[in-house]
This record gives sequence, C-alpha cells and structure tokens, in this order.
Amino acid sequence: MQKRQRAVNSKDSGKRSAAGDAFSQVAFRVLRLAGQLGAAGDALAAPAGQSSARWQVLAAAEHEPATVAQIARILGLARQSVQRVADLLAKDGLAGYRPNPDHQRAMLLELTPRGRSVLAAIQRAQRTWADRLGGAVGEADLRRTAAVLDQVSAALAQEAGDA
Repeated sequence: MQKRQRAVNSKDSGKRSAAGDAFSQVAFRVLRLAGQLGAAGDALAAPAGQSSARWQVLAAAEHEPATVAQIARILGLARQSVQRVADLLAKDGLAGYRPNPDHQRAMLLELTPRGRSVLAAIQRAQRTWADRLGGAVGEADLRRTAAVLDQVSAALAQEAGDA
C-alpha cells in the first residue's frame, strides 16, 4: 500500500493548473455566496414567519402539486430534509398532502390558500430585493454569470456521471 501511495504522490506536483486554480476560486466564491444568499433568504422570509428552507419548498410546489422526491430533485437536496420541511409546512397549515394517482405511497404536496398567501408575501419582498441588487450589479453581468454557472453545473454533472 505504501508503495502505491508514493507512486500516486510522485505524479502530483502539488500545484493546480491555471484552470484548476480558477475553478477553485470560483468554487470558494460560490460557497461563500450560497451562505450569503441563505442568510438573505432567511431575512426575506422572516417577516412571513418562515425560513429560506420553508420558502424553497413552498415555491417548488407553487405551480402544481409535487412529491417530496420531486421537490428534492428540483432543489438539489436530500429527500429526507425536504420531507422534514414539508411535514412542518403541513402541520402549520401552509401545505397539505393528497393522494397521488401515479403512485400509491408517494403523496403529493400542495399549497393551501394560507400557504399561497405566505409565499406571495415572501415573493413580493424578494422582487424588491432582487430589483435593487440586480440594478446595482447590472443585468448583462448577471446574465453572463448565470451562463458561466450553468457551464460549471453541467461540467459537475458530467463529472458525477463519469464517476
């Protein structure tokens, strides 16, 4: 085993390529941004008595009922964490479960009128916030950034598929 480890290490110069370094810098900034966006989402949702996690699940079921597994895939989260949030939303009367004609066990989560009202309040606050920040950064730069992030996401998906 030690012999193999030395062979692997001997090929590693300890330095990333310029592209690898750039990717690492982007990854660091995206992770930092994710934290900032999570905190901003919590602040936007708080006046409606919600968290960003609850807001995300409400928004994912806004247009049509969905299973917890579908919502988890949309949000890129673990099904178990979405299940916990969905159950809390149902307990609080913001969403409910109904039978799924396509699957006996996987119930559909749908928003209640109260849930739609809460989501609409959060979305109003988010629009004002997004317009302010979008204006400060600039539409063209944000659209270019979104396109690059889509490329990074596709590359990561490809990498995961190759593994």
